[in-house]
Amino acid sequence: MASNDGGTDQVLVEETANVRTFILNRPKQLNALSHQMISRLLELFHVSEGDSNVKIIILKGNGRAFCAGGDVTAVVHNVRQGNWKLGADYFREEFTLNYVMATYSKPQVSILNGIVMGGGLGASVHGRFRVATEKSVCAMPETALGLFPDVGASYFYSRLPGFLGEYAGLTGARLDGAEMLSCGLATHFVPSERLPFLEPALANVNTSDPDVISAIIRRFSNIPKLKAESPYHKMKIIDRCFSRETIEEIISCLENEALNKKDDWISSTIQSLKKASPTSLKISLRSIREGRLQSVGSCLVREYRMACHVLRGEFSKDFFEGCRAILIDKDRNPKWEPSRLELIRDDDVDCYFSKIDDEDWEDLKLPPRSNLPPYAIAKL
Repeated sequence: MASNDGGTDQVLVEETANVRTFILNRPKQLNALSHQMISRLLELFHVSEGDSNVKIIILKGNGRAFCAGGDVTAVVHNVRQGNWKLGADYFREEFTLNYVMATYSKPQVSILNGIVMGGGLGASVHGRFRVATEKSVCAMPETALGLFPDVGASYFYSRLPGFLGEYAGLTGARLDGAEMLSCGLATHFVPSERLPFLEPALANVNTSDPDVISAIIRRFSNIPKLKAESPYHKMKIIDRCFSRETIEEIISCLENEALNKKDDWISSTIQSLKKASPTSLKISLRSIREGRLQSVGSCLVREYRMACHVLRGEFSKDFFEGCRAILIDKDRNPKWEPSRLELIRDDDVDCYFSKIDDEDWEDLKLPPRSNLPPYAIAKL
């Protein structure tokens, strides 16, 4: 059974006896998550968790994207009207959804057949199964927007092999389906031509047993080859440079590598770092480093504080400038302020990790969770 309210719903629902399929349905916006979509998904996940008939959740996107991220242009518009707390409300609800997914009592299978950016990773990676295809491309491009990898990325990026999380989080590097599988962002790789066979097989599931569900997905999956130019082949350099303590040391290490060998990948990596917001780079590195030692809930609480500081723009308004340059005017020429890494002190970075000085502000309050499966308990 499908409900689509005349085709206008931003989240479509398909039901079988034991499976609920939620379809992100803003294809013209590459399924960017509006506040309305996040609220609807939270409601659907809560209702499905309380329904004993529902055994698994399938999440997918309509069109050529799974989800291109959060609808940050709407957030910026609200904040520019003078109310940063409207933006904070958006992040609070989004991060709560991320936490519910991370601690969900039933398996979530996300079909990542296309673009998976920013909030799209938050809506999928926290779930039990993530199915990539040859059409998958994922990234957390926030440092180019004056933001930072959020939606719990300081938890899941910090747990990628070696220092791949620092590399991907700081540069916004795009990973394809084969790379997503190799690093663990995806649990399976299924060629897109097999999805029409996988989805009906999953729709007939009548158990929440993850071993049974994984076995079904494996019937349609294979192990793809990494492309020759994959950053996965650069792990020695990534670990050597992105393990350094500061952004300045990371860039210096990469520049030394470039002196020793001509390598387009090293050059483009340096360029990505130098084009990003200096403030974003500094707070992002610290966030991922702290995330290595924190639970998923602690990461989301900290990221919510950071997001509120970004929205208030007391130290830097780079988020608004980045959205202007990349998403609104699209001149791709942001004017960052502060403009250089050396202008940002450790004390300035510390501010982003502190409580907000506003009597009406509260830390992110995560909902109580119960009946958690072992793979969810491991994140707490």
